[in-house]
Parts: sequence; C-alpha cells; structure tokens
Amino acid sequence: MRRQKLKTSLLPTHYSLLIYPLLLPPHPTDTNHMPTVADDTRRRIVLLDDDRILRDSLSALLVREGHDVIGTDTLDDARSQLTGNTVDLLLLDPACVPGDNAKLLRELRRDFPETVCVVVTGFGSIEGAVEATRAGAFEYLTKPLIDDEIRMVVQKALQQQRLVFENHALRKQVDGQFALENVISRDPRMLKIFDTLHAAADTSATVLLVGESGTGKSMLAKALHKRSPRRDKPFVEISCGALPETLLESELFGHKKGAFTGADSDKPGRFALAEGGTIFLDEINSAPLSMQVKLLRVLQEKTYEPVGGVEQLRADVRVVLATNQKLEPLVEAGTFRQDLFYRINVVTLDLPPLRERAGDVPLLAEKFLKQHVEEIGRQVIGFTDDAMVALQSYDWPGSVRELQNAIERAVILCRATRIDAADLPDTVTGKKRDFTGGEHLVLPIAPMPLKDALEEPERRIILAALERNDWNRNVTADELEINRTTLYKKIRKYRLDLGPAA
Repeated sequence: MRRQKLKTSLLPTHYSLLIYPLLLPPHPTDTNHMPTVADDTRRRIVLLDDDRILRDSLSALLVREGHDVIGTDTLDDARSQLTGNTVDLLLLDPACVPGDNAKLLRELRRDFPETVCVVVTGFGSIEGAVEATRAGAFEYLTKPLIDDEIRMVVQKALQQQRLVFENHALRKQVDGQFALENVISRDPRMLKIFDTLHAAADTSATVLLVGESGTGKSMLAKALHKRSPRRDKPFVEISCGALPETLLESELFGHKKGAFTGADSDKPGRFALAEGGTIFLDEINSAPLSMQVKLLRVLQEKTYEPVGGVEQLRADVRVVLATNQKLEPLVEAGTFRQDLFYRINVVTLDLPPLRERAGDVPLLAEKFLKQHVEEIGRQVIGFTDDAMVALQSYDWPGSVRELQNAIERAVILCRATRIDAADLPDTVTGKKRDFTGGEHLVLPIAPMPLKDALEEPERRIILAALERNDWNRNVTADELEINRTTLYKKIRKYRLDLGPAA
C-alpha cells in the first residue's frame, strides 16, 4: 500500500475517495490512531470491490490497524453483512454495482443509517465531486493513497460521526426535559405553561391560548389533545377568522339538505367530526357576535343545531380556543361577549413571543434544522457562528413560525454543511429590504405588463398590513378598505397563508 503520493486531481484517470457521513453513533476502537475513542471494541468494516488485489491490500492494512474486515465483490453479500451485523464502515466501489450510484447511496443511508459509506471510484470528475459535496461528502482524496492517508480518512469520518451523534443525543435529552410533544423551550414561562397543560390534559376543562401569531398555539393545542384521554379520537382545527360569517356557522355545526342555496345534502360540521375528541377554535377573537351566542350554548349545554335543522345534537367535545389579541379590550369595546369570555376563561395560558425568549432561538433553530434536513434530504449539520449571531440578534416579529420558515429557506439555499448568515433572509441579517412600510418602493426594471408589475408591490403592502395588525384579517381588511373575501383571495393568490400563523 505504500506508494508515492500524487498531486490531488479530479481527472477521470484517477481514483477518487468520497466519504459520506451516514453513521451517527460512535463506537470505540483499539487502534492507536484513534486516541479519543475507547480501546475495548474493534471496528467492523465491509469492503465491497471487484478488484481482488485492491480489496486484499486494503483489508490487510485495516486488519493491521486493529479492525475486523469482511471483503466481498457483490452488493447482495454486502447488504447481508450490513443487515446481520453492526457495521461501522462500508468501503464501496460503485463500478461493481450497476445503476444509479447516487440512488444507491441514498438507499444505503436510508437502510443502514448506522454505517459510514466510503465510495472508491476510478472515474472521478469535478461534477462528481460537486455532487458529492452537495450530497454531504465532507472530504475526497485521489489515488494512489498512502497508508497515513487512509488512516486519516477513517479517523476524520469517525470523528465527524461522533460529533453528529453527540448533537443528536443532546437534542434528544433536551427534548425530553424541555419539551411538550413538538414544542420545546427553556424559558421559565414556557415551562410553567407545559406544567399547566400537563395538569389540564386529563380533564375536560376549556383551555384558552393567548399569544401573537406564530407563537405555537396550534402546536400546543395538539400537544394537549395527545396527552388527554381523548388522544385516540379526532383532533379538528378551524380558524374562525379564515371564513366569512355566512359559512362559519355551517362549518362548525353542519347543515341540513335545503338549508340554503347549494345545500344539496346533509353535511356534518366540525363539532360532529370532532365527536369524542378535541376541537380547536383558532382566532376566536374574529368570531362574529351572532356566532359567539351559539358557541356559548355549546359550551354551556353541550348541544347545538345544524343550519336548517331543528334536532338538537349532543356535543361530547373538548374545546380549546386561541386568540392573537387580548380579549378584555374587545369585551370593553363590545365586540366580544362578556359571558362567553367568562365561560372560556377557565384555563388561560399567555404565550410569550419569541423576541421575549431569545434563549430559545438556538434550541428551536436546531430542531427546525433537523426537521427540514430530513424532509428536504440535505446534509446540513449546523450553523456558522455568524448565522447564529444573526438569528439571536433578530427580534422575530413573526415569532416561532417565522423562525421555522427562515430555517427551511436556509436549508434549501445552503450549499455547505453548515448554514451561514448569507443563507438567511435579508430581514434576519439586517440587510435593507426593497420595501418596508414608508421606505421607497423599488420598481422592476425589466419590461412587463402593468398588471404583473403591480403584483409584487400589492403583495408587500398586504404583507406589511397583516404583520402590522398581528395577522388579524378583519382589521387588515378594514385598514386596506377592502372586504374580507377580497383579502382572503389575495392572501391565497400571493401564498401569504404560508406566512406567520397561530
């Protein structure tokens, strides 16, 4: 194996070694070249290569290093070894496996997540190296290799693996200590909320969640349901501010055939669909007064009538409500019924916005990073210092939902193994946006129809108004002097419904 080292190159005539960090948990070793790992367990390595000479020489070197090595020239045999044993490292020559090599690597990562895969190829190229880097490769070498290079490659792969495993272990520990289902926090106020939800979960008490848009009210409602005796029954969610008044009653209580134009058949409402389970009424502050009377009856008498019907139906449903505005001022203004307020003000939880609990930003950022990496399929393992400083310096007017969207965007745009400040939205990093409230509007330079040119300014004006009014659709429609139906259509058109929400 001792050969003269050649100048690093990606020419197709050279062999390239591409390392994919597929293994998470660490294992000890008895090699003197890995002093940071315990010396009581040997590393198990599977070597898949149809070049017998290369396979034998690599096996001999790795055995001398204190590893257990199994050599094979078929993928089926290698898979059998991976399935039946705990394998730390797979050395793979894709030339002996026909088909899509990238697809093969994804399958190996999916089927054997506890194994590092090292790809050895005689057909290296710049395109292949770039693709490997984007897929998560953290180093590549060219052959011929000397012994020290092979040792270094194995050592770096296992060190990287250990760091990732420790991060996962830490996250798991933190999730268990500072989490309620998918909601995590270290903030004392949030921990008190977790305790209150734990205490209320086993009861049928009405729970009111108060907080700005994006603070996680919907997630807490789901967590409460999952911890309640009703967990095996439906969880039904509806936003009272997302529907016109004429449709809200039908959506909540259902309707009978012929109750109104277009009612061609009986339709069950959300209360019927949630029977035995939990119904979550979001943006209850937007419910019209006529609907508030009917909600009060359901809460007090546990009965309701479908639109156009006379039969009273029983409602065995746990009710959880949420508002992005304090209800007391609305009661004083006469837009929210006082008797309904007292009826739902049983267990009330005030959720602090993310700007008031900046210590949760790194914790949540790591959680969302893990989530979106798994969904999108990128190999991103963390944040640079500059990125984390930017995340913690921003005040997050959209609260947790805005942070989640920012991390998802960063994972999509990131081309390295760590998210940098450049991958974050300009609003987070402090760069000036083209248009914010009173700033000057930057018009498009390229020729386009006037209708198309006006879409982006309109989208930004609506977004700014929504953010200014805490995403209250009624107030926003009044401010913009348009009706609510028009506002809803424009929110859907510009996909603003993917922005901050409860």
